[in-house]
Amino acid sequence: MYVQELRPVADSLGLSALVAALPLVIVLVLLGGVRLKAHLAGLTGLLAAALVACLAYGMPVGQTLSGAAQGAAFGLFPILWIVVNALWVYRMTVRTRHFDVLRRSFGRLSDDPRIQALVVAFCFGALLEALAGFGAPVAICSVMLVALGFDPVRAAVVALVANTAPVAFGAMGTPVVTLAQVTGLPLDTVASVVGRQTPLLALVVPLVLVGLVDGRRGLRETWVPALACGTAFAVAQFAAANYASAQLADIGAALAGAAALAAVPHTRVPAPEAVRASVLTGTRSEELDEPDPRAEIVRAYSPYALIVAIFSVAQIPAVKDRLAQTTRTFDWPFLDVVGPDGDPVGGNLFTWPVVATGGTLVLLAGIGTAAVLGVHARVAIREWAATVHELRYAILTVTSVLALAYVMNLSGQAATIGHFVAAAGAGLAFLSPVLGWFGVAVSGSDTSANALFGALQVTAARESGLSPELLAAANSSGGVLGKMISPQNLTIACAAVGLAGREGDLLRKVLPWSLGLLLVMCLIVVGQSSPVLGWMLP
Repeated sequence: MYVQELRPVADSLGLSALVAALPLVIVLVLLGGVRLKAHLAGLTGLLAAALVACLAYGMPVGQTLSGAAQGAAFGLFPILWIVVNALWVYRMTVRTRHFDVLRRSFGRLSDDPRIQALVVAFCFGALLEALAGFGAPVAICSVMLVALGFDPVRAAVVALVANTAPVAFGAMGTPVVTLAQVTGLPLDTVASVVGRQTPLLALVVPLVLVGLVDGRRGLRETWVPALACGTAFAVAQFAAANYASAQLADIGAALAGAAALAAVPHTRVPAPEAVRASVLTGTRSEELDEPDPRAEIVRAYSPYALIVAIFSVAQIPAVKDRLAQTTRTFDWPFLDVVGPDGDPVGGNLFTWPVVATGGTLVLLAGIGTAAVLGVHARVAIREWAATVHELRYAILTVTSVLALAYVMNLSGQAATIGHFVAAAGAGLAFLSPVLGWFGVAVSGSDTSANALFGALQVTAARESGLSPELLAAANSSGGVLGKMISPQNLTIACAAVGLAGREGDLLRKVLPWSLGLLLVMCLIVVGQSSPVLGWMLP
């Protein structure tokens, strides 16, 4: 049996926290300073965490390796199981050219570039974030906006800023699923609190986007559709996160936002020529004028309809209970850890949701997609294998970061840092989103930031008397605002629109928005930690 210690270094909480923080510091410095590839930084941080666990905390080598293996296993299933299958669905739509049909469908909704920015970057970007995440929305939406005639810099900036509100529930809820796992908090509770924070961003972001596209004139002339889109998105995301399924939050929100835009009469009004001349400074793709048969348009939308239908059926109480019966829970081998109080920690057990997991449901939707789009079984399997190959470095990054997080949590490193950070007291509510923002800005992933800092936030909350659910959610909600300034996302945006080497230019344009919206989120969390906005929490 291994008993966690909070003060293993010279019986000092401060020195122990300093040593415990070394793996995190190493990862952040390697990513942000040295600019080492994420998977190499993750593996180096994992090695550092294992050495600290064994040498400073006295955790047996066997238990340290076993804890790392459990973290890697969780990274593979269910986290990466969701991501691989979601991206597989997207790849099949690209292969059959139904993605192009979808793009042309969006282009015909309105000729106003300000509305097109909302449809493509905000609504469709959220749908891509729901299915794939990991940079796909920024890359794809940037290219689509350039095809519509946007200047490359403006297209990249709009895509980056739009990729905020949906991030916490991206890749079929992967960030909040990870957050719940590493903190030991119920998924429904964590998703519910996040669903009472990020929808507030969704109210603001569409207004920011039309301002980025066309300045004050854009706000003055298109604030009605922008507000309608943001409100519908926010309401749908809140409802899904709190009363339906975290995995469906972004899909429902994206569809609701697009429907609200289509319903506003102003959307169909042709844009003044002065607006088009000042905004569309690029070359519009002639391919957008190709007509598409109605049947092909229906087929292009069918993968997303299948996902919504399958996840909705899975939420029916009888079906949900039946799926839950397939979940297996067992003792993880070579692991016997108790906390400082002598109680066994949750990490001793491993839960394997065989069927009742988002990845398996997306796999079923993918099989249906292959049938509807006419993808031969051999081709579909080849596309799935190609998806795994495309994500090979992301797979290594996620597994190493989660292995690192598990070693830090099981050895007691996260608890030590949490007790030390709790000294911030009431100020912790303000700093909590900043920590998530910093983690995502460096790692480029809300999932990674939640894995790294989730348990720390919960420990600090309990020590300072704040709500653990609130600070855990704040880590994810603050993190979404670091996505637009992460080096990975900036590089993806530049590469997508032919601006390689101009990441610094994009950073200068999006950094003020990232910091401004982060301040808003910090104030929201502070308000929710007090009677002022405390009524918002479940």
